[in-house]
Amino acid sequence: MRRSPCHWYCLFKKVERYFADIILESMEPIIEIKGVGKRYDINRQRGSYVAMRDVLTNIAKSPLRFLKQKAKAAVGLSSKEEFWALRDLTLTINKGDIVGIIGANGAGKSTLLKILTGITPPTEGEIRMTGRVASLLEVGTGFHPELTGRENIFLNGAILGMTKKEIVRKFDEIIAFAGIEKFLDTPVKYYSSGMYVRLAFSVAAHMEPDILLVDEVLAVGDAEFQKKCLGKMKKATQQSGRTILLVSHNMGAIEQLCNRCLYLEKGRIKEFSSDARAVVRTYLSKQIEGRVSGQWTNENNMFENEFYIPRKIELVDTHGSPLAMPASNTDDMILRITLDIKKAIPSLNIAYALHMENQDLLYWSSRTDQPESLWPKLEPGRCVLETSIPSHLLNEGSYTIELLGWLHMQRWLSETGRSPVIQFSIQGGLSQSPYWTNKRPGLLAPIIPWKRVQ
Repeated sequence: MRRSPCHWYCLFKKVERYFADIILESMEPIIEIKGVGKRYDINRQRGSYVAMRDVLTNIAKSPLRFLKQKAKAAVGLSSKEEFWALRDLTLTINKGDIVGIIGANGAGKSTLLKILTGITPPTEGEIRMTGRVASLLEVGTGFHPELTGRENIFLNGAILGMTKKEIVRKFDEIIAFAGIEKFLDTPVKYYSSGMYVRLAFSVAAHMEPDILLVDEVLAVGDAEFQKKCLGKMKKATQQSGRTILLVSHNMGAIEQLCNRCLYLEKGRIKEFSSDARAVVRTYLSKQIEGRVSGQWTNENNMFENEFYIPRKIELVDTHGSPLAMPASNTDDMILRITLDIKKAIPSLNIAYALHMENQDLLYWSSRTDQPESLWPKLEPGRCVLETSIPSHLLNEGSYTIELLGWLHMQRWLSETGRSPVIQFSIQGGLSQSPYWTNKRPGLLAPIIPWKRVQ
């Protein structure tokens, strides 16, 4: 039967509309947040403490007078304060986006994820999400401490919405990724926090949701597992178009993994851009702003331990004068560490760690790096140690120096994350070459001599 041109034209238009709908659906945001805010009411009570015996005595003497006094006190001594954890959030997130959420503590990052998971409702605004949602907000959420790792995989998977058939099919993959084969039939109450997070993340990652919400739990795992998780998330977005929202203080992970970045400040959107690196730079510069750069002074015996009290950390020039910031890379920078040594033993060691602005470690330097005959002596009393950061070593940018101290092969005294830090920045002085007037590529910017041998 021969078809008319009109028939073929109508069929063509139907096919065209069909593919247009598919394209439109794929471009439709998977998460829409419109004017979302979250308010908490903080009740405050003011007044002096009254003993129970006095209350009972007053009631016995004159019940009516007591009730009148309480009524007056209730009017004047209580107040309610509103606190907005989030305010006026409006943004859209597309399928396949990996969105890094950054900001200082209390900026509203975790509150946003809790609203998206339905743990807490928003006070105002609306949210539209399309697809299956999984979340990993706290280590061990949905785990029963008395059950084994094997049993908790089925329990946690069911809580996340996986069917038993789906869990059985992916069971071996979950175990292999978590790396807890030896402890599979051990109750999870005996697991370390790192084992907890490995198993929890592995279950959530193999659920294959459309949207995965991840809070700062990856900080618990070791460096190798963090790298493994980042690779898993990146692969998931590339192969299946999974959308991931990641809250993290690891700026290196945000820059490496995320194609969009949301910067929250006091519950509001400070910046939201597809240039994650630029947003991270804005955030880090804000963190350093207003701080005393290049020195730290201990006025309240902070970080004291039984072996020493750190008194001062400062960067000075070769003449001993404080360095103005940003510092030039032309000359050596002298790191001066002042300590009050309370007890000196051979295993006591002092060192520092140098971090880039995204908190990636550049290197450690220790008092005991040289031959033993050259080690600076540590004796009870005031002790001032000096070491240098060579000129023409670091690139332009911002850095953090962290004081470290430990008893060799025994225990930490001042460890990473719990020790004094100073911030400094470098700008200019990279070299005398006319070709390098700006920041050079790479992490470091050394000047290494060249010569012609033939």
